[in-house]
Amino acid sequence: MPMTEQATGAHHPQPRARNGGSPAATVEHVTGAQSLVRSLEEVGADTVFGIPGGAILPAYDPMMDSTRVRHVLVRHEQGAGHAATGYAQATGRVGVCMATSGPGATNLVTPIADAHMDSVPLVAITGQVASSAIGTDAFQEADICGITMPVTKHNFLVTKAEDIPHTIAEAFHIASTGRPGPVLVDIAKDALQARTTFSWPPTQDLPGYRPVTKPHAKQIREAAKLIVQARRPVLYVGGGVIKAGATAELKVLAELTGAPVTTTLMALGAFPDSHPLHVGMPGMHGAVTAVTALQKSDLIVAVGARFDDRVTGKLDSFAPYAKIVHADIDPAEIGKNRAADVPIVGDAREVLADLVQAVQAEHTDGHVGDYEAWWKDLNRWRDTYPLGYDLPEDGSLSPQQVIQRIGQLAPEGTIFAAGVGQHQMWASHFIQYERPATWLNSGGAGTMGYAVPAAMGAKAGMPDRTVWAIDGDGCFQMTNQELTTCALNNIPIKVAIINNGALGMVRQWQTLFYNQRYSNTVLHSGADTEGAPAKGTRVPDFVKLSEAMGCYAIRCEDPADLDKVIEEANSINDRPVVIDFIVHEDAMVWPMVAAGTSNDEVMAARGVRPDFGDNEDD
Repeated sequence: MPMTEQATGAHHPQPRARNGGSPAATVEHVTGAQSLVRSLEEVGADTVFGIPGGAILPAYDPMMDSTRVRHVLVRHEQGAGHAATGYAQATGRVGVCMATSGPGATNLVTPIADAHMDSVPLVAITGQVASSAIGTDAFQEADICGITMPVTKHNFLVTKAEDIPHTIAEAFHIASTGRPGPVLVDIAKDALQARTTFSWPPTQDLPGYRPVTKPHAKQIREAAKLIVQARRPVLYVGGGVIKAGATAELKVLAELTGAPVTTTLMALGAFPDSHPLHVGMPGMHGAVTAVTALQKSDLIVAVGARFDDRVTGKLDSFAPYAKIVHADIDPAEIGKNRAADVPIVGDAREVLADLVQAVQAEHTDGHVGDYEAWWKDLNRWRDTYPLGYDLPEDGSLSPQQVIQRIGQLAPEGTIFAAGVGQHQMWASHFIQYERPATWLNSGGAGTMGYAVPAAMGAKAGMPDRTVWAIDGDGCFQMTNQELTTCALNNIPIKVAIINNGALGMVRQWQTLFYNQRYSNTVLHSGADTEGAPAKGTRVPDFVKLSEAMGCYAIRCEDPADLDKVIEEANSINDRPVVIDFIVHEDAMVWPMVAAGTSNDEVMAARGVRPDFGDNEDD
């Protein structure tokens, strides 16, 4: 398979092998399995999430003797993959998961695809049937390399024990450099059992893999000229800025230019929410000011972002007045959805640092952008259409208020992981993110069940930080079994179940677009037939379920108890804590741009179309 680069910013890679062997390296006589564990130790992997099974079993025996690699036994391989992703997103290091052949490997496909969409550095190690049985439909055989080829940055099938060290070194190098992403290493059982020698560092051979990190100086100068000439510029910041460790450079550039900053769902925390230059998150459920700023802009400087459909809305009507500067480490992203007037291939940190110098040179030459009229418009929109919510008239809990208070009462540096749906959007709106790697979510794939295992991985990687999983009752029922893993492995995460008794986001669409026909979105009771649970019965009872898995669990239904319950959860650090927040079922996520429509049609609230006047359309 030819190596190609896909990219959103080089992050902080783990220690990895150097090119070329070392004549002074100590040679050890080992099995392939021992070689695998020694290789993981040498590349700096300290945590592996996985489940043993027949084909991978030889690797588990030497892992028992390792003092440098901790294995966390999960309850489902999907949990292992999401935990490795949460670990990677929180720490900036490569996440590692492990599974056996066949169904064990195929259960990793969803988290691998999730990591691929969100450019997360991940190495998935799978066992494979013996090399002589490959292709015979042997017991628990699956072509996991073929299955995952579209959703991995690269993958390897290893059939010889001597190939294990250099393959692991290459896998970690590929996963963590250029545009980060998942790499799969599938190892035949007989390769794990065979005798071999181990020496480190191995020789790496990746002739086609040469990520470009240094941007072209001419393109940087062109971008700087456009910035100072523009009247309505916007810095459109994507998750690549966090992966590149470029948040300090971003802040310098923003303050130097005075241009507004909008951070995507994957970039929350890349620029402080509280900063006066920050105009919010763009997209389908983005802030009115952020959505409108992009629509009315005359220059968009996109860094580490990919013009995703959730940001652009109807693509042919997106930002009709704007020239585009698009900087990304993956050349395939540039021009993929929107043509770039100034394409810049490079690492986001280097791009931003060079842009700062180029803009300073423009200022020295007397060319300074004048954005006073632009900020007058932006501030008017920001004051007129702020994010907000109404409290339920029946006195029940508001889901937005629950999430907002969790954020306000959380210790400094708390990491928040969200599932997918309404609670994800409310968590992006009503928690303030002031620093990078404090917001973890499934952005590109939108994977329900992400939150609990991702929070587990984040806590395993950052044990001194508080980690909250903000989950919905639908998402929670997909992967809650990993609370058992947390309880047994001293990983004391905190989980807020935003329990509205329904698949909330789908129900919102049914309310708005399907005449309130709620087909198969009610979760808390069965169909209205004989033998269905009595009205008010909770199936499952999340408090009892969580207690059965070794957690401290509380139910909160009264707004008067909200702060007390959250503070109690924050004070318990010897086991996982789960709070079942019973919230109003009719709460909706606003603002909203309906799927397939133009961002010009953004709704600030139900039935409320913002009025921008006509003077901004010049």
